[in-house]
Amino acid sequence: MKNTTQGFTLIELLIVIAIIGILAAVLIPNLLGAQKRGYDTGASSCAKSIQTAQATYQIDKQTYFPISKAADATSYTFGNDGSNNAVTEANVDGLAANCKDANMIIDTATAPANGGNATYTITVKDRRGKNTYTITPSTLTAGAS
Repeated sequence: MKNTTQGFTLIELLIVIAIIGILAAVLIPNLLGAQKRGYDTGASSCAKSIQTAQATYQIDKQTYFPISKAADATSYTFGNDGSNNAVTEANVDGLAANCKDANMIIDTATAPANGGNATYTITVKDRRGKNTYTITPSTLTAGAS
């Protein structure tokens, strides 16, 4: 009598499960790290935008534009130096849109006040990322936090 039952043996199933387990052990940590790197890339982009906008504004107005934290401490006003056209300039509008994420933390340790300063130091970090970016007129540095 022929055995017409077809199927996998226990050994074959165990080998497949072992291979899937090894692949999961290798891939899951890499995927979790990719998400944090994405958040850090967003913070880096925001920091570079702030630096570029500051340089452009400084060339045009001979001063750096101020960044002020709103009362809710989650939003920021870029370039509101009291003049009517400060907020409508293209570089400032683009910057505000780029850095508007609620998870973005922009700390204006030494930011230009109304009337501008000769220099500034601004830090940018995404709450979900791991790097903090420090911006000065001449440098953009990344540091782990």
